[in-house]
Amino acid sequence: MPHHTTPEEERAGLPGPRAILTRSGFHAADPLFSAGLRASDDLSQAREVVAAHASRLWTEAARDGTDDRPLYWARLVLAARLRSWQPDFPLSDAERADLLHLLETGSRGMADLDFPPGDRWVRVIVTGFDPFELDGNPERSNPSGAAALDLNGWTFPVGVRTAVVRTAVFPVRWDDFDAGLVEEALAGWYGRVDAVVTLSRGRPGRFDLEVWNGAWRGGCEDNLDVSRTGKVALPDAPEWTRSSLPHERIVEAADQSPYPVVVNTEVAEVPADGGGTVERPDGPTRGSTARSGGGGDYLSNEIAYRNTLLRDRSGQRVPAGHVHLPMAGDPEPGENAEILAQVRLVVAAVAAAAAQEGERNSTEAKE
Repeated sequence: MPHHTTPEEERAGLPGPRAILTRSGFHAADPLFSAGLRASDDLSQAREVVAAHASRLWTEAARDGTDDRPLYWARLVLAARLRSWQPDFPLSDAERADLLHLLETGSRGMADLDFPPGDRWVRVIVTGFDPFELDGNPERSNPSGAAALDLNGWTFPVGVRTAVVRTAVFPVRWDDFDAGLVEEALAGWYGRVDAVVTLSRGRPGRFDLEVWNGAWRGGCEDNLDVSRTGKVALPDAPEWTRSSLPHERIVEAADQSPYPVVVNTEVAEVPADGGGTVERPDGPTRGSTARSGGGGDYLSNEIAYRNTLLRDRSGQRVPAGHVHLPMAGDPEPGENAEILAQVRLVVAAVAAAAAQEGERNSTEAKE
């Protein structure tokens, strides 16, 4: 049975992405991966090959700097190779799908979300997104993915403790969210980490701290050219969730040149008594139906919604929420330096608040 590449994988063959891979050295991943697959005698060996190469992609991307594009395009080249691979042993569609999922999670940092043990650490997870809107410019970067690479492994003092940051990058694909990728990556960490911050590319010229997240998908196409419209596909999903990030503290720490930091409480809703969609500057009204969170009705709003819903359902009182990073045209990744410096100030403010919240929870537990 033929296994067709996806629209996303097909873009990896365009001149721009190929040039990115060649310049970065990530073009070497494909022949090495192909050789490993050819040498696999059974599914167990194939899994080892896929896991090793996925981990290598993530490790090298996070080590080499803040350009998120080589990781993105190399992953797609390897996925296309794996999708078309015809081994000498039987491989079912389900087994191939499992290998593809292993490639995805391993090369996105999700398999490396581990933290050192002990009470001295303030543990923070930060997530970004792949590049998107690539039909117009396939060489586009995403500052949130760049931030994830920049922040991974960062440690810094927070009072008498030390903050440690681990990161992951999510796909811009509705299907992965429907399959529960956010929950797979993050659900098990509530109760074990001190903060979870999701990032994405937002409006020009400003950081937005998105206060409200809505359970609505507005239909925008993703990187597979797929659209979704309707309520988020989760059972018993409330219309709204709310950020618990320390907004005032973030503004105080990070609101500086060149980018202002805005606490965004805007939403769009259908009021409880019906009628058309109404925009509200100060959050939703009681009983309303969501049409847009502060961060819109696309996948950035949805990861914010799913993450904060995980927090609520876990019963944990920890900082969790979404930050939209400035959309600064289509700069070369090195030109994102000012944005990334401000992201560090945001994360440091979150870690400081998380440390205080942890001390408060510990004191209450002892009482």
